[in-house]
Amino acid sequence: MKKSILLAAAFVALIATSCRKIEMDGGTNVIQQPTTPGVQTIILKGRIDKDTVLREGNNYILSGIVYIVNNATLTVQPGVTVKGDYVGANVAALVITRGAKIIADGTQEKPIVFTSNSPVPRSGDWGGIVICGKAQVNTAFTGTGGGAGVLQVEGGIDNSFGDGLAGGGASPNNADNSGILRYVRIEYAGYAYQPDKEINSLTMAAVGSGTIIDYVQVTYAKDDAFEWFGGTVNCKHLIAYKTQDDDFDSDNGYSGKVQFGIVLRDSTIADISRSEAFESDNDAGGSLNSPQTKAVFSNLTLIGPRATLANNGNSLYLSAAHVRRNTGISIYNSVILGWPAGLLIDGRNGRAVQLNVMDSTVRFKNNIIAGCGPVTGTDATSYSFAGATGATWNADSVKTFFGNTAFSNKVLTNVSDAKMIAPFSYSAPDFLPFGGSNGNQDILTGASFTDPSLTSGFNVVKFRGACDAAGVDAFWWKGWTRFINQ
Repeated sequence: MKKSILLAAAFVALIATSCRKIEMDGGTNVIQQPTTPGVQTIILKGRIDKDTVLREGNNYILSGIVYIVNNATLTVQPGVTVKGDYVGANVAALVITRGAKIIADGTQEKPIVFTSNSPVPRSGDWGGIVICGKAQVNTAFTGTGGGAGVLQVEGGIDNSFGDGLAGGGASPNNADNSGILRYVRIEYAGYAYQPDKEINSLTMAAVGSGTIIDYVQVTYAKDDAFEWFGGTVNCKHLIAYKTQDDDFDSDNGYSGKVQFGIVLRDSTIADISRSEAFESDNDAGGSLNSPQTKAVFSNLTLIGPRATLANNGNSLYLSAAHVRRNTGISIYNSVILGWPAGLLIDGRNGRAVQLNVMDSTVRFKNNIIAGCGPVTGTDATSYSFAGATGATWNADSVKTFFGNTAFSNKVLTNVSDAKMIAPFSYSAPDFLPFGGSNGNQDILTGASFTDPSLTSGFNVVKFRGACDAAGVDAFWWKGWTRFINQ
């Protein structure tokens, strides 16, 4: 066995009627599926550098940070469950490195599940999934393997091989393909490997548009549910259930398109950094670096901590959409229910984000905000502004922007005015609007796709929010999802 192989070696444990452990050769290992009858338990560990298939019927456990490297493909069959282990500091995570792929293509009947190995699972039991691509980012990394257009993914996952780097450098490939996540659930993930450097349930770092992300549910994320660092990947049918921090976080030049998303928050669960459905920055410093974060989101239902105006929820909740630090994010055709503030334009790093709003880089159109403040007189209103003392912009400026008649936004006093079936139920939620003429025609038929940002890459539908009242777009979130009360 070569020295380099010895240094990176890993072990595969196969447990059948008697306990067997097989050490595999390779840069780490190639998982050779057992042919003996019975369920096998297979431990994945280290750096896997050959094409590997995880087969239905076996148990798979991630031990520590597992890297798919050397352009290898990890194929996960429909119906497979992969569990992340947590033994002391050896917290599990799965990292798909640049050039490698994950093909986790489940079905509605047989979703693929990534979850905790604990017998009593809790939020933050394991790290999550990190996908590193070769598309564009607006940052530079000065360490080994770095340079302009390279990002070191946060969360302490990088190593001496550069397995935690993302981005194509001087020659990004925005059509890069990192594989498929379809009909996948990610449960109890998210972990702070270092202070303020957490790994999210699903991290997409410089992931290209050749990648398919569709029908993915994140449950009990310890940090963010979905975070994009640069890249161009387009996503559809995303669900975030009981996230602790942010549900959709976009940074470092992310410019993909996301359609059909559901957020359901727990009124008691929030993060010390302040919790939101959306948090969007150009980068952490609010720089003018290019490419600018210009993600486009449409058809979201964002359910916050307040089922009624009398519910305050956890005081660490901030807003449904926090737009800041020179981002150019746009949100269309969405329904925001029960947050302290619906839209927060944050100009505390200077006037960049205000200018982005004023020149229509940031767009907020055909949206409904229902049941969002004020309650006590000290809460934020449905529209809010944060800025330096003496700033020329204020909450009234945001209200004027939101209320521009050409934008077709609407504010409803109560969440009940949106007339949705059971949006605040934790165990049996129903995100559909009532059908027929029930006073919610803006939700049933008020969507618009005439804006230039929506003319390609989106399904043209008539409804606002994530779900239609009936038909093919009504029940896409059923059959493969799981809503768990801890």
